[in-house]
Amino acid sequence: MLSLSDLKGQWLAVLDDLETSHRTAWLAMFDGRLAALDGDVLTLDFSDATKMAGTHGYERAAKPSFARELEASIERVTGCRISVVVTADVDDIRH
Repeated sequence: MLSLSDLKGQWLAVLDDLETSHRTAWLAMFDGRLAALDGDVLTLDFSDATKMAGTHGYERAAKPSFARELEASIERVTGCRISVVVTADVDDIRH
């Protein structure tokens, strides 16, 4: 089973893969913080991104198709199937 630490160690490769396969999804997802990995569910936190003035729309990152693209990149890089959940509310993150 993949740990959050393991995934963080491979995150740049995941993002590189996502940029290659779906640049628009990469633009929406690249500044998400890996907040939690509960079993096979990854929570990406965009709470810091929502504080930036106009440079990143959390709504774009919440698109289900972008999460699916990121899930595919994670699987290609790590060999593990992970579901991605995005949040902009720190209270939503499960530990």
